[in-house]
Amino acid sequence: MPSDTGDEESCAKPLGRLPVLFYGVGHMLNDITSACWFTYLLVFLTEIGLSPRNAAVVMLSGQVADAFTTIFAGELIDRFGHFKIWHGAGSVLVAVSFSSVFGGCLPCNILGTDSSTLETIGYSTFAAIFNVGWAATQVSHMAMVNCITLDSTNRVVLNSCRNAFTMVANLTLYAVALIVFNLSSSATLFDIENQYRWIAYLSIFIGCCFVGIFLLWTKEPRLKQGVHGRSYARISWSYWFKKLLYYQVALVYMLTRLVTNVSQSFLAFFVINELRMAQSSKALVPGIIYICSFIVSILLQEISWTGKRVKGFYSAGGVLWILCGASILFLPSHLNFLMYPLSIVIGIANALIMVTAISMQSFLVGQDLNGCAFVYGSLSFLDKMSCGIALYLLESYQNTSRDLQGCNAIVACFTVTRNAFGLVPAICALIGVVATYTMELHTSSPKPILEPLLLA
Repeated sequence: MPSDTGDEESCAKPLGRLPVLFYGVGHMLNDITSACWFTYLLVFLTEIGLSPRNAAVVMLSGQVADAFTTIFAGELIDRFGHFKIWHGAGSVLVAVSFSSVFGGCLPCNILGTDSSTLETIGYSTFAAIFNVGWAATQVSHMAMVNCITLDSTNRVVLNSCRNAFTMVANLTLYAVALIVFNLSSSATLFDIENQYRWIAYLSIFIGCCFVGIFLLWTKEPRLKQGVHGRSYARISWSYWFKKLLYYQVALVYMLTRLVTNVSQSFLAFFVINELRMAQSSKALVPGIIYICSFIVSILLQEISWTGKRVKGFYSAGGVLWILCGASILFLPSHLNFLMYPLSIVIGIANALIMVTAISMQSFLVGQDLNGCAFVYGSLSFLDKMSCGIALYLLESYQNTSRDLQGCNAIVACFTVTRNAFGLVPAICALIGVVATYTMELHTSSPKPILEPLLLA
């Protein structure tokens, strides 16, 4: 058994570059499949013939399964620990089930029918299974941060590195998608299914390689072991419900996820149907967004973080998204080239709000380690349910036709797609900034990482 002195050092000592990097790659499988889920699932389902409402049902089924799994996973992790076991098991479930989400309707093939109802049920089932594994991996990986280190700056560094590799995962997906879309045709239904099947298979393979690195080189943190060798008693749910900061962080995190997930889900529809850009823009535009997010996430790792700085950087990202949302609402199709510089600003804004919103959860947890998984699980529950309901409502009333009537007049182009990509994220960002302003984030004594993550 490790000594108390060793446990104390593992909680308090500064982090080196390699432990941060090994932790950061651990969510790559989740991130690359999530990028495919939010960017291409609705597009894929409508292209193969499902109605927008049935496609929305498939998305909602996955989000609901994800939401409830986060609650149970968080509770069980708080009780029993074993972060890496949960992470590994969830990753296996993600890898096995995700290919079926884009792999065609299995019940339809077995029964030999093309019923839209059976298609919806088939895709919804695999979407739910995929999201169960996804949630288990997410909660275990996010909760690990608080048991790896007790220092607020190092926690933000870990979250920032994780977010940087989220951008790497997204960029990898869009690079794969760009290659697949350019090298293969989409003339028939079989061609379309084959395109997305290859994207899914390659995404799973790449993500699993990084999961292997994480599991081999990241040490299992000691959930119940605290500073100076003392053990923490398990924290009940009611403890968090009595804290005002819990509700503030929950609101900001939920709104932040709405900003990123809703905008990502309608981006492909917007550039193709509204701006009438080339098919390759479905990969190129989001690729630009995530290149910028990656760069900003790396730069954020070099800052010594305090509660005031977390609030300030979140507010800056929120204001940028409000400006982007206003620009999207009034961007006409004949000026579609402006989508590229706008993508740069969106990428910067996404990185600022995501890194800081996740870091707010670490400020909330503080040194209450035996309740950290519940915090991440319950906040993820709100995130998944709100995103699922929002996407269901928006997609149900979406017009997926490229021949939109009256779109020469800007005012007449205020479609569901345009509002979902511009107005909804802007409103969520505005509310998030206001909520952030009311927070009181207490900073622990900073201990910088042993060496900077960027080369001098």
